[in-house]
Amino acid sequence: MPSYKIQHRTRYTYAAPVIDCANQLMIYPLPDARLTVKSHLVTISQHPEVTVFTDYFGNQVGVFSLIQPHTELVIDSLADVETHAIQFPMDEESAAAQWENLASLRHDVAFMDFLKLPQSEIEAEIRAALGGILTYGDKPLKQALQLSEYVYEHFQYQQGVTSIETPLEEIWRGRAGVCQDFTHLLIYLLRLVGMPARYVSGYVCPREEGVRGAGATHAWVEVYVPFYGWLGLDPTNNCIVNDGHVRMAIGRNFADCTPVKGTYKGTGAHTLEVSVHIENGKPIPGNEVPDTPVYVQQSPAAAAPPMNSYRKYITWEQQQQQQQQ
Repeated sequence: MPSYKIQHRTRYTYAAPVIDCANQLMIYPLPDARLTVKSHLVTISQHPEVTVFTDYFGNQVGVFSLIQPHTELVIDSLADVETHAIQFPMDEESAAAQWENLASLRHDVAFMDFLKLPQSEIEAEIRAALGGILTYGDKPLKQALQLSEYVYEHFQYQQGVTSIETPLEEIWRGRAGVCQDFTHLLIYLLRLVGMPARYVSGYVCPREEGVRGAGATHAWVEVYVPFYGWLGLDPTNNCIVNDGHVRMAIGRNFADCTPVKGTYKGTGAHTLEVSVHIENGKPIPGNEVPDTPVYVQQSPAAAAPPMNSYRKYITWEQQQQQQQQ
C-alpha cells in the first residue's frame, strides 16, 4: 500500500496592509475505502481559529478570518496518507442494460448536479468532430475511456494559455490547457452522452517521471459506471485513477473545489505563490518546505473607476453629509 507525505503551501503577499480577510479552505484529504488519512495538520500565519464543516458534496471545508492588518498570509497543509488499489469494474451487464440504468438517473437528486449540461454554442461542432466516438453501441465504460483518450490525444498540455475563468469554447478551439481544462472538457463530453461526471481536486503522486500535474494540485474526473459506482479518469495522463491519486474535494466544477479562496479589504495588488512537495513514504522534516513555488500569480491593483460628473462636482457639504449616512 503506497504512502505519501504531502506538503502544500499557499502564500499571499500584499503591496500594502490589508484587513478583514475571510477565507475558505478545501485542502483536507477525503478518506474513503481507498484512502486512509493517518494525520493532517493545517497551520496558518497569525494563527486564526479555523472552523471545519462538511459541505453538500461531502467535502471537508475550513473557514477562518483575519481582522488585523497584515501584508502576508501563509497557509501550510501537511498530510500523511496511505492509498489502496481500487477494484476495477467487472462490466458484465449488457450495454443496453447499462444505458437504461444511466437513463433512470436523470431525475435522481443524487445525480442531477452531475448530469446537467451547460448550454454551449459549440455543442454541434463538438458532436461533429467526435464523429463515431459518441455512440450508445459500446458499453458506458468503454465510451468514457474513449472520450478520455480523445482529450489526451487532441489537446496539448500547456501552462499559461488558460486561466480558471477560461470558458469551454476557448479550451475547445485553443486545443491546449492544463489539468483543470482537460477535466472540464471531459466532464462536458461525458454529460453529453448522459453519463454523470464530477470534478475532483487533489494530488497525483507519481512513482515515475513524466506524469503530468506532479508537484502541484491536480484535477481529474469521476464518472458514474452503472452497477459499479464512481470511477476516476485522469484525461491529463490518460489513465484510470488508482492508488497514485489523492482526493481533496469533489464537485460540479472547479468553483466547487477551489483549494483556497477568499476576500479582503485593501489594495488589489498582491502575489499568490503555491508550492507542493510530495514524498513517497519518506518523512518530511518538520521545518522543511518547498523553496520554489510551482505556481505564481501576480495581480496588479485595479484601475480607479472613471470620474463621473456627479462625483466631480459634488460640494464639500454634500460629501460630509454622505460620510455621516
